[in-house]
Amino acid sequence: MSRSPGSRRPSDPLKAAEAAFKKATTKPIEGPTKAPSIPGMKETVTLRIDHEILEYFQQDGPGWQDRINAALRKAIGK
Repeated sequence: MSRSPGSRRPSDPLKAAEAAFKKATTKPIEGPTKAPSIPGMKETVTLRIDHEILEYFQQDGPGWQDRINAALRKAIGK
């Protein structure tokens, strides 16, 4: 029995069930592997931090990103 084009149910429940099963059991394609990082190499990231934190590190002028990096290193004990 076919339904109108606006119907939410597929016209063939078996095909819909097979498609859902295939989607649920198929392993997703993995993207390319990430290249190993180079020691000492810095990476560009986007980071959302509170405005007050940013102002604190920027108040002494240029080098604020290095100061944030140093604070994060201290926080992880390195």
